[in-house]
Amino acid sequence: MAEPVIDLRSDTVTRPTAAMLDAMLRAPVGDDVYGEDPTVRALEESSAALFGLEDGLFCPSGTMTNQIAIKAHTEPLSEVICEQTAHVYLWEVGGIAFHSGASVALLPGDRGRVTAAQVEAAIRQPDNVHYPTSSLICLENTSNRGGGSCYSLDAIASIAEVARRRGLALHLDGARIFNALVATGQSAADYGQYFDSISVCLSKGLGAPVGSVLLGSKAFIHKCRRIRKVMGGGMRQAGILAAAGIYALEHNVERLADDHRRARELGATLAAQPYVAEVLPTETNLVIFRLTEEMRAETFLAHLEQHGIRASSFGPQMIRFVTHLDVDDTMVERVNHALQALSVPA
Repeated sequence: MAEPVIDLRSDTVTRPTAAMLDAMLRAPVGDDVYGEDPTVRALEESSAALFGLEDGLFCPSGTMTNQIAIKAHTEPLSEVICEQTAHVYLWEVGGIAFHSGASVALLPGDRGRVTAAQVEAAIRQPDNVHYPTSSLICLENTSNRGGGSCYSLDAIASIAEVARRRGLALHLDGARIFNALVATGQSAADYGQYFDSISVCLSKGLGAPVGSVLLGSKAFIHKCRRIRKVMGGGMRQAGILAAAGIYALEHNVERLADDHRRARELGATLAAQPYVAEVLPTETNLVIFRLTEEMRAETFLAHLEQHGIRASSFGPQMIRFVTHLDVDDTMVERVNHALQALSVPA
């Protein structure tokens, strides 16, 4: 029998386990647009409590939760401050302009992370009519383009202090926030005191098939519920999906440490290969590396495909591996052997 394909393109490719599917099938449901789905409400309330916030809003995707939050925090002629490779700017189809009519101030970060000093320097003079009004700061933890890099809690606290002192809201794109919590030992409860809103994705390392939860105050979430509706995100018997999120939060958080360990092993193997010029520090489950000029990315990816391995091109000569719950130790061993079998073209 052929060996299974090893898919390292993203942690979004995971499939529900039998136990998760069973939880979905058994979930009590109702019409969520009427506020009558008990499983959706259980997910929203438990997620909010976990992060020390008041309420939550279940949505189909992290892009939607991010864009709803940005819309709720801004108005036309205002500006969002974020790192230049932030997902909310780079990978959400220009949604900030499309949905919110806001501009973006981009900061050059350290592997996707910005500092409080950078943020403060980017805040516009409010009485200068030539500028948009600075209204929102967006952080991403972990940073996708930064190779899964994590913010320290002290860095977050410093940025939050600037936001509050200068009257700006602070939003967290927590697409892989649980990877950051597991890697750093931080607590989810610590985050509620710093952020006005948090987007938590359930369909990446946590393994749910779909869904993200937007967290914030009751008043904020009430406003966001209307924005979700106009964006087409109002779902009906969504408890079937929410049940997967509840299962993921209860069973798939601690095991993220295994993904991180496997990513580090892959990173170490890559660093030892003559065709790899650089491997970004591997903090969580993302391994981003740059090939030498002699090794074309197309050649490298084709070699992996021949060994039943899928990966993503992440820019010129850049490749990304992502470990997740559908990648086990045996698969990592297969990837290592494939990497070691590849030689630099003559």
